[in-house]
Amino acid sequence: MASPTPTLSQPSPTPAPPLAATVNGEAILLSDYQAELSRFQADVGTELATEDEQRVLNELIDQLLLAQAAAEAGFVVDETILQERYAGLVSQLGSDQALRDWMEANAYTEESFRRALALSVAAAWMRDQIAAEVPTALEQVHIRHILLYNSEEADRVIAQLQSGADFADLAALNDPAAGGDLGWVPRGYLLDAKLDEAAFSMQPGEFSPVIQTSAGYHILQVLEREPLLPLEFDARLALQRRALQEWLVARRSQSQIQIFTP
Repeated sequence: MASPTPTLSQPSPTPAPPLAATVNGEAILLSDYQAELSRFQADVGTELATEDEQRVLNELIDQLLLAQAAAEAGFVVDETILQERYAGLVSQLGSDQALRDWMEANAYTEESFRRALALSVAAAWMRDQIAAEVPTALEQVHIRHILLYNSEEADRVIAQLQSGADFADLAALNDPAAGGDLGWVPRGYLLDAKLDEAAFSMQPGEFSPVIQTSAGYHILQVLEREPLLPLEFDARLALQRRALQEWLVARRSQSQIQIFTP
């Protein structure tokens, strides 16, 4: 009688690590999210509120969206790039052991640190591409403004202007240091879209009606206008930040994002 054939036990599949989110099918590990939360909490020094936790997760999602776009554009974070960045950090900290100590103090494993480093490099490359698309020169207007904090005072000032009062004199009363001069600004630089629209709808010498925003009641006057003028550093930086935020909003709307945290 033949001996029964022994049944070989199949190895148990390795369970998938818990996820915090997926972005277009690519995972953000729960362990990476929790470690990032601990680093954020160490920075702020207080217990995290729900909005803080959401902010941390959103930043990880944004970083992955940028890294994915970099890969689509052909930028590859290979081992050579990672080793260069790793060696640079070792040089900054003084030794390989110092970097390992820093990783341990900041809730990184060797694996999670290299994963975070690769994402950071790719995301930074994509941010640079978005920033580079902002022109160095744009149409600009030179404006000054009067900012008031109640509607009655704003109505009084606009009535004075309509009666022929000098804008510069009234602006100087409200802002003695700068006379309300905001300098040259490109389209899209002013924080409120209503101010931006008003500024670029006027010709030199014209002033706007009262414009209410969350900051108060504004009256603008255009002093000069140029169809193409080099951007000041701060203005271009602000437009680059806005371009990045608009890119992220658009990218999120085109992406499949699943969140698994409470």
